[in-house]
Amino acid sequence: MVLGKRTDYGDAKYAGVQVPFTLDAPATVEAYGLCGFDFIVAPLVRDSWRPPAPTVPENGSLPSPFNRDDCLYINSSQWANQVVGLISDWIQTDSPDPGVRQQSVAALRHQLGWAAHLGLQAVVLPAPHRPGQCPNYAQVLNQTLQSLTHMAFWLTVPLVLPGTQPRVLHEPQQPQQAPEAEAVSQTIHGKQNGAAAGGAPSGPVMPGAMDGWEAWHQVRAQCDYHNLLGAALLVGPTLPSPASLDRWRGEPVKAILLPTSVFTTNKRGYPVLPKGHQDLLAASFNLGVQVVVTGEACHSVSSTANVIAVTAGGTAVAVGPDGEPLGFSITNPGESHPLRPYWEYLCFLFRRLEAVGEQERQETSYRDYLQVPLQPLQDNLESQTYETFEKDLRKYKLYEEAVYKALKDRHAAAAAMSPYDLPIASTSCSDGPSNHVVLMVVGAGRGPLVRASMRAAARAGARLRVYAVEKNPNAIVHIQQMLRSEGWEKDVIIVSADMRHWQAPEPADILVSELLGSFGDNELSPECLDGAQRFLAPGGISIPQSYTSFLAPATSHKLHHDVKSYKDLEHFETPYVVRLHRHHLLSPTKPLFTFSHPNNDAPIDNSRYGTVTFPRDPAVGAAVLHGFAGYFECTLYGDVLLSIHPPSHSENMFSWFPIFFPLREPVYVPAGAPVEVQMWRCCSPHKVWYEWAVTAPVAGPIHNVGGRSYWVGL
Repeated sequence: MVLGKRTDYGDAKYAGVQVPFTLDAPATVEAYGLCGFDFIVAPLVRDSWRPPAPTVPENGSLPSPFNRDDCLYINSSQWANQVVGLISDWIQTDSPDPGVRQQSVAALRHQLGWAAHLGLQAVVLPAPHRPGQCPNYAQVLNQTLQSLTHMAFWLTVPLVLPGTQPRVLHEPQQPQQAPEAEAVSQTIHGKQNGAAAGGAPSGPVMPGAMDGWEAWHQVRAQCDYHNLLGAALLVGPTLPSPASLDRWRGEPVKAILLPTSVFTTNKRGYPVLPKGHQDLLAASFNLGVQVVVTGEACHSVSSTANVIAVTAGGTAVAVGPDGEPLGFSITNPGESHPLRPYWEYLCFLFRRLEAVGEQERQETSYRDYLQVPLQPLQDNLESQTYETFEKDLRKYKLYEEAVYKALKDRHAAAAAMSPYDLPIASTSCSDGPSNHVVLMVVGAGRGPLVRASMRAAARAGARLRVYAVEKNPNAIVHIQQMLRSEGWEKDVIIVSADMRHWQAPEPADILVSELLGSFGDNELSPECLDGAQRFLAPGGISIPQSYTSFLAPATSHKLHHDVKSYKDLEHFETPYVVRLHRHHLLSPTKPLFTFSHPNNDAPIDNSRYGTVTFPRDPAVGAAVLHGFAGYFECTLYGDVLLSIHPPSHSENMFSWFPIFFPLREPVYVPAGAPVEVQMWRCCSPHKVWYEWAVTAPVAGPIHNVGGRSYWVGL
């Protein structure tokens, strides 16, 4: 039974439960299914099972390491999707004792082999008994991963490891009791804040503890970032800092292991979570991470009836404390399960999540989906692509506002001047001085900027003569239809030509364009507008006036894996447009390149080079760098800002997703270590391309040298 259906959060979310060893997996699945849980996490073998001692085979015999009564048994694939295997936590593959080490390696191989044979969807691996010192553990996992096609490994990762003897147990401790969950949350976070305020060493975890992310990173790095290896975060009563937790947004987190011991008790005796834990689960739900409840019920929920169910003629009947029938039946016998209140609380948390906006919902299918940027000068867009962009009403409203303010400012300036001082464009039309403002839309597409400009003119009380310049002959038909339906055929002149070669019959007072890419300049807006600025009259206005690109170092296992799956150099040297979702920015964004229009440089040179250093707070902890996220801010005119830069993102605008510059190899970034990147925008007579390289914390290769893998054609 799902926690709840929420189409704005990917339709539904699921919860599992860790159960004791069982010989009847189907019955166990059904029993906990009545309680509400969608799958079980069950031990693959009894706690007492140990692999048989190595023997010399006789007559080619290959005895099984398991007996039927010692192992999880499933004889139908229909149950395999509802069972996650649990590897024994006594296994110590990196024990200093050779006997224990050999036995543990054999046990791990046998259990992983059995889970794969059963066709389970995943197995939960115990946390390394020696975090940071587990090469044998990683070696066995890596070997096994090479032969798997679908079964995932969920490595248990305690968010906080003890500083000494970091042994992680699957069984939780007894629960904390508190009259209010909020009070407990304030106590926990108050201690953390107090420690920092008191001058104690700051870090991702409390002093004396070890960062669980470091233990996770060592194992997954030695397994070469294999996509079937994910993390199952084991939550304790105390959480790391929010900034430290945020690192996991870019990691392959598959599940949250939630012990019943971390729940507190509210006034009614029901289990609840502190505020910090609630926020962690809310973020996990948003990323599609499953929750697994572990441990026995630690809370006794009082009610008017004892919900122990007895069977009377096949009906589940409620009985009182002394076993007396209470006269009503229980519709779902699972409601009497002691873990039911925990499941109900998870449902409550999921269902009360803030509603996702319509824009976010429409973008769901694009999350973490790699798209190669458009080649606007080489390719003509399809009508459907134009239509998608035209749905962005916010963008065209900003353009309308920019044109409106430009017209008002131009009118105010003209009113303060004598007729002999007016620009040539204003006195050259046959209708008389100042009767018309000449506005050129270069790259008009199907005409949305023409429409926005005409609306702005109506608001400003100005008369326009518009030139709609478009190189796509198919788009011209749509502009013709728009002019016919709006009655603008006398006001708008359609020019079916490439703006780089067209000769304008008269200078323009205002030049409007929509040539920006996700990085501002990556779709050749500088080159196009530098060529088109010859249309402008002296003192003419360009909309946009300027734009600046921004960069930030990013973690995204999902994007790295998707690029890696192509198995070639070209895709690691290609920037991608992508709706970033499962990602983490290691540092705030910083500006990189700026372009202004009209461009008065002599000679004009649009090549650029920049070095950006990103400082990092040591308290956040170490991280891994997979690439760089790029954004832009654009000043259309005056104070009208159009932006996909997170701090200033234009509300409800969706025409551009960020750009992502991948790295060939992930880079480990120690806690507090800065990240430095070099970026080049290179130009030649026929193409423009980017080159990039990391120079700190370690130097890496320059990507896309000479535009060998990716370029934008002129």
